[in-house]
Amino acid sequence: MRILIIGSGGREHALAWKIAQSPLVEKLYAAPGSDVMAALAEPVMVDSNSVEALADWAEENKIDIAVVGSEVYLSLGITDAFSRRGVAMFGPSYQAARLESSKVFAKRFMTKYRIPTARFEVFDQLTDAMDYIQAVNSPLVIKADGLAAGKGVIVTDTIAEAQTAVDQIMGQRLYGDAGKVVLVEERLYGEEVSLLAISDGTHILPLIPAQDHKRVFVGDHGPNTGGMGAYAPASVLTPELLTKVEEDILRPVIKGMANEGYPYVGILYAGLMLTDSGPKVIEFNVRFGDPEAQVILPLLRNDLVELMQATLHQELHLQRLDWKKGASACVVLASEGYPGSYEVGKEIFGLAAAENIHNLLIFHAGTKSKRGKWRTAGGRVLNLVGLGSDLPAALKVAYQGANLINFQGAYYRSDIGWRELARK
Repeated sequence: MRILIIGSGGREHALAWKIAQSPLVEKLYAAPGSDVMAALAEPVMVDSNSVEALADWAEENKIDIAVVGSEVYLSLGITDAFSRRGVAMFGPSYQAARLESSKVFAKRFMTKYRIPTARFEVFDQLTDAMDYIQAVNSPLVIKADGLAAGKGVIVTDTIAEAQTAVDQIMGQRLYGDAGKVVLVEERLYGEEVSLLAISDGTHILPLIPAQDHKRVFVGDHGPNTGGMGAYAPASVLTPELLTKVEEDILRPVIKGMANEGYPYVGILYAGLMLTDSGPKVIEFNVRFGDPEAQVILPLLRNDLVELMQATLHQELHLQRLDWKKGASACVVLASEGYPGSYEVGKEIFGLAAAENIHNLLIFHAGTKSKRGKWRTAGGRVLNLVGLGSDLPAALKVAYQGANLINFQGAYYRSDIGWRELARK
């Protein structure tokens, strides 16, 4: 089979690593790919910013299955563009992808199908939002309606903080046009967990639960990021809770999407809060999580290409997932200043030594190779994934790698998995 991966980050590197292991793969391509991915997938010389150009290339080159990493492509209707050319895409249509691309759509969908989530109001006028916050006078979460690279959510404790957040998003347009409309939600309390599932439009197959670390600093302080690390499996989502999430959240989403005329095909990612009154949806994503994919895929024994085939042929109910024993943990090595402004082009040292660490996988998120030297090229630079018999063992491997690799201004969170460790 001829497979195309669309994207260039750590998640896409992990996808390439996993897909390349399949004996079904005749040729693997990446658009645009990255310097490190070139060892696994041939880079595609086409305008990767144009879904139509990508679809044309896929048709001309007889791609059997394409898989997209970033939500941005899905929000632009890449699945529809590929479908018009008869190329299979492992990912939801433009209409179904609104579960992530529009938080307003997602919340109204959840309300319609009685999927548990936080109470909310929607505002397109700054003054109306300000007045509402003053009247509510309770802890709130402010969200930009559109895509903001995983950073368009501000959790607040006071009226002043909430009003400042609304002004930043709507008034100052911190996230650009994504902030033309905002959601003001009640703040949920509990522990967060990520549950990804594969859907073929009718059936659903949950993956193992993971927990990521969104805040930039130790102790979950500072602004949200695209993710500073993750681990799997997360025991906080017990088998009993998993069954409840399947029945109350995942299956109603798939049935609701089919009912709306937008069958959901691909990865459905539910970001959950485990509250005292049960699991509630914080948000949906419509693709592999980043860095959740980096900790889930290494534990999956199944051939990912076989799973994608079964999904696209609506035969997911014939599949059974097989997981390796133990745990995986990802530590993100980031550039100084991230998630704000940061410099790139810093030389990276220690990669060769780290590559010799047993049970360590290194997925490149933002790097470039120049004259035989690796340099930084993003905010999140490297994903160091440790595998072990349990979480402490996996973390030991990941941090061993983090301590070997260095570049000017490099930093990472030293408390990945702290909640899980506290449960032991």
